[in-house]
Amino acid sequence: MKTGSSRRTSAGGKIRRLMRRLTAGSALAALASPASASVENLLTTGTIFHSSEVITFSVLIGVISAAMISAIWLIRQRGNIETENRDLNAALADANQRISRFQALIADKNRRIVVWDGLSDKPEFLGLLPAETGAPQDDRDFLAFGRWIKSTSASELEKAIELLRSNAQSFDLVLETNRNEVLEAQGRVSGGRAFVRFVALNNLRAELADLKLERDRLHASLSCVQTMLDSIDLPVWQRGPDGNLLWVNHAYAESVEAAAPAVAIREGRELLATVAREKIRSVSTYDTPYRDKVSTVVRGNRTFFDVVDAKSSSGSAGIAVDVSEAEAVREELKRTLKSHSETLDHLATPVATFDGSQRLQFYNQAFQTLWDLDMGFLERKPGNGEILDRLRAGGKLPEQLNWKQWKDQALSVYQAIETQTDLWHLPNGQTLRVFATARPQGGATWVFENLTEKVDLETRYNTLVQVQGETIDHLSEGVAVFGPDGRIKLSNPAFRALWGVSEADAKPGTHIRAIEQACISSYDQPDGWKRFAHIITSFDDERPSCQGVLELRTGLILDFAVIPLPNAQTMVTFVNITDSARVERALTEKNEALRLADSLKNDFVQHVSYELRSPLTNIIGFADLLKTPTFGALNERQAEYVDHISTSSSLLLTIVNDILDLATVDAGIVELDLSEINLTDFLDEVSLQMADRLQESAVTLRIDAPDTLGLFVADHQRMKQILIKLLTNAANFAPDGSTINLRCRRDGNDFVFSVSDNGPGIPQDILDTVFNRFESHGQHGGAGLGLSIVESFVSLHHGTVSIRSHEGEGTEVTCRIPSGDLQKAEAAE
Repeated sequence: MKTGSSRRTSAGGKIRRLMRRLTAGSALAALASPASASVENLLTTGTIFHSSEVITFSVLIGVISAAMISAIWLIRQRGNIETENRDLNAALADANQRISRFQALIADKNRRIVVWDGLSDKPEFLGLLPAETGAPQDDRDFLAFGRWIKSTSASELEKAIELLRSNAQSFDLVLETNRNEVLEAQGRVSGGRAFVRFVALNNLRAELADLKLERDRLHASLSCVQTMLDSIDLPVWQRGPDGNLLWVNHAYAESVEAAAPAVAIREGRELLATVAREKIRSVSTYDTPYRDKVSTVVRGNRTFFDVVDAKSSSGSAGIAVDVSEAEAVREELKRTLKSHSETLDHLATPVATFDGSQRLQFYNQAFQTLWDLDMGFLERKPGNGEILDRLRAGGKLPEQLNWKQWKDQALSVYQAIETQTDLWHLPNGQTLRVFATARPQGGATWVFENLTEKVDLETRYNTLVQVQGETIDHLSEGVAVFGPDGRIKLSNPAFRALWGVSEADAKPGTHIRAIEQACISSYDQPDGWKRFAHIITSFDDERPSCQGVLELRTGLILDFAVIPLPNAQTMVTFVNITDSARVERALTEKNEALRLADSLKNDFVQHVSYELRSPLTNIIGFADLLKTPTFGALNERQAEYVDHISTSSSLLLTIVNDILDLATVDAGIVELDLSEINLTDFLDEVSLQMADRLQESAVTLRIDAPDTLGLFVADHQRMKQILIKLLTNAANFAPDGSTINLRCRRDGNDFVFSVSDNGPGIPQDILDTVFNRFESHGQHGGAGLGLSIVESFVSLHHGTVSIRSHEGEGTEVTCRIPSGDLQKAEAAE
């Protein structure tokens, strides 16, 4: 077909070119005829021409000659054109004959063919489809299949054409147009071209007419149903296969605030949210409609609908029932039940709820704990009778002579009107009061009140009251309890004996004024029972307690106490302290005498120590003078006596100085002279001073101290006394030839040192008394003041001293002294 069209185009072009040539030749011939006549006239007349005329004439002759030549050429060309025209006419006739044959082949109006040449997007169209099919006559509109073919068929056709052109995959489809006409589409590939033929099925016309009648009847029925649905106040809708709205009722339009249902459809106003619609589309099937509760917003208010949406081959239809009020009531009931359940779950009282079919619906933690039932058993909601049977099998219910009768009686609560109450005495010793109440909505609620603790408390209370009464009656202290009205509640025999009153005078209910009159013979001071009466009957918010001592006319001394009780009562107690008071007075007098004696002792020691010091100094001075050669030589015995005098005097002076130091410490007049001490130099100084003493005892001193002890603030003289006393004490007890260890270190700002020896040690029974004054142990004990002075001087420096000793292992004394402050001197207290 394309070849015939090309030939017709070529023939027409040649004819048009021929016509243009003939027109140009005629025009030249017309121009040449007047010129030839003019030349002939001029030649015949023989007129003489001027030079300008000769030129003009020459030009004219040339033009005429050219015209003649052109005319001759045109005549020859005309012959050629006529020959070519005859050939073209023959070819044209042949092409027209072929076209007629092809057109006759496809002239049937029930077919249309679309041809694609290769992958070219511009197809060729042959034939037409009947107008009643709805197929567009225009070629471009024809390929827009979605406009005149139903969406499902159009989508299937487009996919098939794509596979035909790309993969040469043939197809045969039956299509349905928007006018409900049926077409058959066939796709094939031939000679590199893709052909799709559309054929209208005319043999289905009769059946189509019947279907149209049926459609009319269905349309009438549908209109009736739609009219009915339009009159109800429930939103109803119908959707097409694509999910778009096809029809809605007036209730739907009002819900989406549309002026009319048509407006709602045209504007696509949706009642349900997109998520809900997608869920409906994915869940709903042809066999199972969608049913669920959906929340949406209607006129600005949150509304709940029960939505039913049924799916069909032509789309879907749905209806929504407004259940907002019912949902609100249901939610309120659910919240109430939840709150009720949470409250019950936190109660210590076991509670269980059963529904109308006597199956367990709720139980709190106390219920499960009371009966120790398996959680899995409870979670599967067993029946009430089943629970009772399991409890009986586990030996947790009271033993009954007739179990069936007892069980039926317990389960009769489901038909009872009043609450049933019963006492269960369980085998494990617990006592339960059981309340069973029928519920208005069916079922029953069981409440188990555990009376075990209450019964136990009542028993214990009664026992306690009896024990308390017996205890109070046998107390040696007098006890009386008064109520807030001032009347006595109870009293014990000791109270009546102390005050000399009879049991009738102090019987329960007697007012405190009468008690006062009964006791006036023993004590009539105005601050006695009158003060008790004021405290007992006072209306103050806080009742004060008081205590004191009373001395009766009988010689008894009573220690009294008025104690407010929590129950608004008041307890008055009287303790006979006559003997202890007398002993206290005697001890006080003796203590005063001892204090005076101690003061006299301190004064005597201080006075005597000062008086002894001067003679001792003179004796030592004279003994030293006697040793000098200036006063003459002494014989061996005299020199020995002088050495003894000097040694004994020095020892006695040391004891006197120690006593003076302790006296000044006791008097609180010692002041520390604080200064910076280079500990390394200080230790060297102490070792030099102790050298002679250690040499006398044949004892070696080993000092274990780092070179970086640094500076330390303390009283230089007192620190030296502390170390010398410790080293001297160690030298007194260390064996000959042994070693005394002095270990020193710094711990922060503290100076820590210890002195240890290998002596016999101190027995454990006297270790706690070594720091007491004048406590001497062993043959080298001396006056027993060394360690006491050490402890006093260490305490003045706010330090601590400790001792560790075992028999046969030696002794170690450790001191810790903090560094002082140069800017203030601390006085001893």
